[in-house]
Amino acid sequence: MRLFQLIKVFLNQPSIKFTITYFFKGWFIWAPLLAAYLFWESWINYIHSVFINNLSWTLLEIRIPREIAKSPLAMELALTALHNTRDGNMLERYWEGFLRMWYSLEIISIGGQIHFFIYVQSFSRNFVESQIYAQYPGAEITEVEDYSQIISPNDLEGEWDLWGVEFSLTKEDAYPIRTYTEFAELGRTKEEEKVDSLTSFLESLGSLKEGEQIWFQILIRAADKSWKERAEAVIEEFRQQKATANEEETGRSMLSPGQREVLLAIERNVGKLGFETGIRMIYLAKKDAFTSTRKSILSSAMKQYSTQNMNGFKSKTTSVDYLFKKTRESRKKTEILRAYQQRSYFYIPYRRQSFVLNSEELATIYHFPGRVAETPTLGRIEAKRGEPPVNLPI
Repeated sequence: MRLFQLIKVFLNQPSIKFTITYFFKGWFIWAPLLAAYLFWESWINYIHSVFINNLSWTLLEIRIPREIAKSPLAMELALTALHNTRDGNMLERYWEGFLRMWYSLEIISIGGQIHFFIYVQSFSRNFVESQIYAQYPGAEITEVEDYSQIISPNDLEGEWDLWGVEFSLTKEDAYPIRTYTEFAELGRTKEEEKVDSLTSFLESLGSLKEGEQIWFQILIRAADKSWKERAEAVIEEFRQQKATANEEETGRSMLSPGQREVLLAIERNVGKLGFETGIRMIYLAKKDAFTSTRKSILSSAMKQYSTQNMNGFKSKTTSVDYLFKKTRESRKKTEILRAYQQRSYFYIPYRRQSFVLNSEELATIYHFPGRVAETPTLGRIEAKRGEPPVNLPI
């Protein structure tokens, strides 16, 4: 009863009564505007759905030679070539529903067997393959069936169980994460003593038992120039705040060595091509093989790229702690599985808030490991394919 009394008192306030009265009296103004907005949103969603449904996709598996000695720089160069910001002209965008091209970079483990994939639109397959071969001449690239279609959301009510996580940045895009250049500094000059940022993650993937799977997905599309504009605003704000704080403390406006290091890192970060990014991971297993401790692999996979004074990753999982726990968890599991299978992140039906990583940052978290990664279950080519002799008879 008290709640209704409070509502009644609130509605009887003169300012509230005035607002409600004129809101309904002015329907001929706001109603057409609201209808136009709803129509426009519905139209855009419709043409985007049609465009996406008409796309043809190819899943490429990449296997590399055992003796490969490439650093993540090779992957950075390959990713840079995929940077395409074309959004189409007005007709293409608002009549045909044209959308900027995106890719999915994937690493999975099925029972401890590790595989690398790139999910691409079919028409761009040859281009993507040429970029991989240019940097990894001994690689083998084959078209394969989509592993993510082995189950449906209905299977989660049966013999399968799932736990998922999606990642986002802890700070603005302009602040960099720890990249392979810093990991290289942790290593030694000898190839076998170098540090690869993927090693610990691959070892964890290789430890899975039969009936267990982990899927790791990085969706990317080229970031437009607005990313650099936002970054420049962050740089300017950083300069002003730190200089003002130092001036108040020391009477000088000079930045400290640590602050200069952060500023230089930000400027270096935005000096490379940026990609709008979405990252998600799924642990999937038969219910009799599902192990809750595996969740730590997913939760901690991105921690090694975090630094206190720069940037890092935070996670949002499918776990629910309160209120209709079972129902809400079931809905979250179904949603993340469908989003993964459809490689949906930037557009409908599972649009998310993306963040920007540059080519160096992306290559740090997705590249083909060199000799330093000796995980036994990592699929490799046993022998490098040689070129045929030039003097073969015709």
